[in-house]
Amino acid sequence: MDVLVPLATDEPKTRLAGTLSPSERSAFARAMCADVLEAISGRDHDPQVLATTAVDADAPVTVDDRPLTTAVNAALADAFDGGADAVGVVMADLALATPAAVDRLFETDGDVVLAPGRGAGTNAVVTRHPEFRTDYHGASIRDHREAAHDIGADVTEVDSFRLATDVDEPADLAEVLLHGEGRAREWLVDAGFAVTVADGRAEVTRAN
Repeated sequence: MDVLVPLATDEPKTRLAGTLSPSERSAFARAMCADVLEAISGRDHDPQVLATTAVDADAPVTVDDRPLTTAVNAALADAFDGGADAVGVVMADLALATPAAVDRLFETDGDVVLAPGRGAGTNAVVTRHPEFRTDYHGASIRDHREAAHDIGADVTEVDSFRLATDVDEPADLAEVLLHGEGRAREWLVDAGFAVTVADGRAEVTRAN
C-alpha cells in the first residue's frame, strides 16, 4: 500500500516553542517521522514523505508547500490516477506508532478507515475509495465521517492509543518518554528530558 506521511519542515511543532528551540523542534520532528517511517516500512508498505521543504528521510520525499489538506488531496488523486487500490495517510508526529498498530490500521476493512486523534483530529486514514478527500481543518474526524458519507463510502474507525497520540503540546512529551520505543524517545532522553511525579501527577522536566 502507498502511504503518505505529511511532515511540516519549515515551522514544525510550533506549540512546543516554549519547550524546544527552533533547531530542537526540527530535530525532534524528524526523529518522530523516522519512527513513523520505520513502523510503516517494517510491514512491507511503501511510505512517501510529503514535506513542505526538502528533507533527508529514509523514504522518497515529495515537496509540496501548500496547506496540508491541499497537498494530501493532490497526492491522493495522483495515487488513484496511477492505479492504486488503497492509500494510507499517517501523520509524522505519531511517535508511539508501532508496526503492530500500523498493521491493525491497514488490515481493517472499510472503504474509509479512520484513526481518530485526541481533540477531534484525525491521525491516520486508509481510503479504498478513489473519491474520498481529506479535510484537516477544525474537527477533522467529524468532517471525514461526513465526507465518506457524502460519497456513499462505509467508514470503520480504529481505536488505538498509539495512533491516537500525536505530539503537539509539552505535556505530550510524557507519553513519548513513558511509552515510546524509538528515536523520538531517545532524542528526548539525550536532550535531558525525564518524567517525574509531583503531587501524584506525572510531569516532564529537563536537566539544566
